[in-house]
Amino acid sequence: MRRLFYEFWESVRIAFAQIRANKMRSGLTALGVVIGIVAVTLMTTAILGINQGVDESFSGFGDDVLYVTKFPWDGGDRDFRYYRNRPDIRTSYADRIYQWIRETPDSALVRAVAADNTQVSVSRGELKVSNIFLLGTSHEMALISKSDMMEGRFFNEYENQTGTRVAVVGFDVADALFPNESPIGKSVIVRNSPFRIVGVAERQGSFLGLFSWDSGILIPIRAYRHSIHGRDEGDVRVQYDVTRGAEARDELRGLMRRIRQLEPEEEDDFSINESATIREQLDPIKNGIATAGLIITGLALFVGAIGIMNITYVSVKERTREIGTRKALGARRRSILLQFLIEAVCICLVGGLIGLGLTWGMAAVIAAAAPSFPIVFSPAVIFLAVGLAMGVGVSSGFLPALSASSLDPVEALRFE
Repeated sequence: MRRLFYEFWESVRIAFAQIRANKMRSGLTALGVVIGIVAVTLMTTAILGINQGVDESFSGFGDDVLYVTKFPWDGGDRDFRYYRNRPDIRTSYADRIYQWIRETPDSALVRAVAADNTQVSVSRGELKVSNIFLLGTSHEMALISKSDMMEGRFFNEYENQTGTRVAVVGFDVADALFPNESPIGKSVIVRNSPFRIVGVAERQGSFLGLFSWDSGILIPIRAYRHSIHGRDEGDVRVQYDVTRGAEARDELRGLMRRIRQLEPEEEDDFSINESATIREQLDPIKNGIATAGLIITGLALFVGAIGIMNITYVSVKERTREIGTRKALGARRRSILLQFLIEAVCICLVGGLIGLGLTWGMAAVIAAAAPSFPIVFSPAVIFLAVGLAMGVGVSSGFLPALSASSLDPVEALRFE
């Protein structure tokens, strides 16, 4: 065991001596590995960033919420006109669902919240922002949404019941209308009605055009009905016990059929959706990116491995007499194999570390140029880069190292 240990470190010393003696050749050889590692780590960083961006974009929805809507989020299996002709979902259904929850102690449902939304322009003096997502909802939306408050508070039950004109605004809205000052206690104009700001939602960020609270405003549903949209329509959001997901969905479906007064043979005239539906629709995009990345990085690493194998074969040919001398002096086949294998691995590791450094620099540039794109440079990326570099070194250096260890010492000494 001790002999193997000494052989290992002696092989490492010889490997780095060879790299220093042939700097240009070693650098050009490692270039293929550098390109491959940059491709792998950049692709991994991008995929991790996409996953984080999607998660952050959906953080305001909640993973334990069912959405009762008129249209199915996945497009459904019927013609669009079929869903368009369904009766509207009334926000007043939330009160009836909540009453059921209170009267049913073992219900898998937790709470129901009414919601209706539209696009509006919001102004404050000369400042104005357009295409703002306005949501009319109840005070219990604060318990369903996973977004936190950066400043102030959410509107309370009294303000919701009385239809007080108060609002919680997103980060971008607050920043655009109240630059360099706190918006708390100040008013904005929405559809010619003043709304006093009581809270600012924590910055969420937007990604791939997905929903973000940053460009949104939330107001009490009664104020929404009085000042924005008087019709009782929208959707109902129902929080449920995550340990009883299937049961909660069935319970809500049965409850909605009862509210809608549907006969047993009649089809549902509503849809029950959840955020996982949209996530599933995004999976093919993420899988496509991952597949394309796998092909590109695989080709880059394959080219790098061919370069390493070629140069290792050249090194074996150049040092054939050295191999013969070492074997004549008693070196084992294992020692010769280990020497050339470690030399190939060391070149790959150097290339891997350089590639990792380049990836880190490029990730920093991307983060500065595109702040909305989440960059995830995690320890997993480092381990992946080092592991792949070692794997390429072993796979590309094994055959040349094996041929070196198999040389006949007599023939090797006679080699010119």
